[in-house]
Parts: sequence; structure tokens; C-alpha cells
Amino acid sequence: MPAFLFVRIALACALAVAQLPAAFALDSAPAITVQELVPFSSDEGLARLARSTAKVDFPALANQFEPQSNAAFCGPTAAAIVLNALRSGSPDLPRDRSRLRPDDLRFMANGIDAATPRFTQDNVIAKGRKTRAQILGEPMTINGRQIHDFGYQLRQLDEMLRANGAWTVLTVVDDYRSAEAIRSELVENLQRPGNYVIVAYRRDAVGQRGGGHISPLGAYDAESDSFLVLDVNPANAGWVWMSTTALVRGMRTFDTVENRGYILVGWP
Repeated sequence: MPAFLFVRIALACALAVAQLPAAFALDSAPAITVQELVPFSSDEGLARLARSTAKVDFPALANQFEPQSNAAFCGPTAAAIVLNALRSGSPDLPRDRSRLRPDDLRFMANGIDAATPRFTQDNVIAKGRKTRAQILGEPMTINGRQIHDFGYQLRQLDEMLRANGAWTVLTVVDDYRSAEAIRSELVENLQRPGNYVIVAYRRDAVGQRGGGHISPLGAYDAESDSFLVLDVNPANAGWVWMSTTALVRGMRTFDTVENRGYILVGWP
């Protein structure tokens, strides 16, 4: 074999087994990305729920789940779901007769109340300060200005929950509230029965289409560091596992007078 050919073969073999410099290795390695939104209905989404150790809230919330009836009612819907989870089976639940038409009752026997005892996204509004018309855009005065304030701000929702008998702990997610502190508080709640979490966040800040939104949390998966958001508008986005990073980013957005955030909800 000619000497120059032997040298070339030896050099090629040496390069093949040698460790590449770090710069070359980084360029050729596959990028490691964190998937911030994973559909609950996917195989991975179901696996996260199966292995989660912070999901005591999920069964009751899933059992009481209902979608919002219009674009402005994410707050009342989340409130109704959580209140029903807290008070299921109680003898003093309200009855929403507004959903029954006069013709629906024509053939009912005397003394029969056809309205199911439960909180609804309609009757929870009645006890709060913000009116149904204001939720749907009737101008209201905030900080001396008349504005159209569709839906609920965080404190407005907190007031409505309290007016319906719940106890609450409200947290505004400002720049001083760390992701670690938020994660710890939410996970602790999801591991403990008898209380729930409602989050207010901005959709376009977490990678979804739309603006401000409100929904309850159903579980936390430590392996992926993600929370299960039980989205009350499945026509827009279904239930989804959202990374802690994305959820905090979505809550740390401004809404009219202050940032969004979350509410811990229980019953006295």
C-alpha cells in the first residue's frame, strides 16, 4: 500500500474515534425543548395524570365540570365548578330556575321543583357586586373612568366567591412573586382535599389564541413540572398540561388595574 494512502486511512480512523470539541458537539446535538402545552387527551397527557401525586382535586372537579355558556363567563363557570365540588350533596344548594321555560313546567305535578340544586354560572353572579350586564360589557366606573370591563378581574372574582359563602386566599402574581413560591403553594393545595385553585392568565402569553381567561387547576406532574388546566372553554382550547414557566408567565400579565394571579378556594 502506498505510504500516503496508509497515512490518510490512519487519520480518518483517528478522527472517527476521537471526542469532538465541545463546540462541534453542541452544534450537532439535538435541541432539548420543553413542551409548554400538552393536551390532556394525548397519551402523554394521560400518563402525566396517572403518575401525578398532586391530583386529589381532579375527580370532584371533573365530575362537576361544565363549559362556559358565552365568551365572558369563564369566571362564573370556574366558580360554579369549584363551589359545586366543595358543596356537593349539601341540602342548602341554590336552585337556578332561570334555565327552565314556562312551557317546560306545564306537565309537572304540583310541588315538584324541576330545578337541580347546584351552583350555576348564572346564579353565582347574583350574589356578587359585578352585575351580569357589566360582565357582558355594560360600562362601569373603575378608578374614575367609565370602561367596558368584560368578564372578571381577579379581585372581582374573589369578591363573588366570598359572596357565595367560600373562603379565599388571593395572590396577585407580580414581579416579586417567584415561580418557586407559586409552584409550592399550588402543589400543596392540589395535594390536600377540601380546597381548590382557580387561575387567571392571559392565553396569548402561554402560547394559546385569545386574551384573558380563568379556569380551575386539576393536578400537578412533578416529572414534567406542569399543571393540568381544566379549561372551561373547550371550544377554544381543551384541557391542557401547562408548564409552570408558561402558567406563571400567563398570570404575570396586566389586567385593567393590576396583574392576574390565582385564588385558593375552600368552604368555612
